[in-house]
Amino acid sequence: MWRDDLRGIFYIALKDMKTYYLKPPSISWGIVFPTAWILAFYLRSPRNFEELVPGLIAMTILFSTTAAEAVVINFELRLGSLERLLLAPVSLPAVLLGKVIGGAIFGFMMAAVVTLCSVLALGLFHVNLLYLALIIVPSLLVFASLGALLCVLVKEVFEAQTLLNLPRFIMVFLSGVVYPVSAMPSALQYIAQIMPLTYTVDGLRQSFSPSQGTIFFDFLVLIGFFILFIFPAIKLLYRRFA
Repeated sequence: MWRDDLRGIFYIALKDMKTYYLKPPSISWGIVFPTAWILAFYLRSPRNFEELVPGLIAMTILFSTTAAEAVVINFELRLGSLERLLLAPVSLPAVLLGKVIGGAIFGFMMAAVVTLCSVLALGLFHVNLLYLALIIVPSLLVFASLGALLCVLVKEVFEAQTLLNLPRFIMVFLSGVVYPVSAMPSALQYIAQIMPLTYTVDGLRQSFSPSQGTIFFDFLVLIGFFILFIFPAIKLLYRRFA
């Protein structure tokens, strides 16, 4: 049974990559929008661009993983293609994980491009690759599962898109992407601590810092967010078929 699920996860992720992610709208949301947004802040208040790189990578992860993730399930439910997937010997959690991993793989591709370009252009060769992997991998799963969760909370595609924009833009402004969390008012700092993007940005900053600290707390918190998002998403998807 588990072999069928693993095979199903692989082919579902592959199908979603070809059908939804490797398209101009997803690529633009994944790379062009975060880059343009960061450049706008840089041009308004020029400073060392190196300080904005962790925020740029974090935004790329956030927007690329959720570019189509938050609409795929409802779109396929409307077409009936998700029900056809369940005719195969694959479980419902495996179907959802296939969707999440498809978004995570696309996010990894976009984040890899942005990270590589930033490292080569700015000479950031002191980056700790182990720390980078420990933050990027769980972050991809967190935001892909967040997109899936918000998708199954509603029934219409436009509702999922609208619902997702709220947490995305709140996290961008309050998670230290362009403005340090420590410099925010105390009330906003408390809000930032319950947002997964805060731990992504913090871990990425430590990965690019010459005096690297420990990021294992950020890693564990991100794993916790993934569990917090994926299990309710599976439960809600079961209810959609009840």
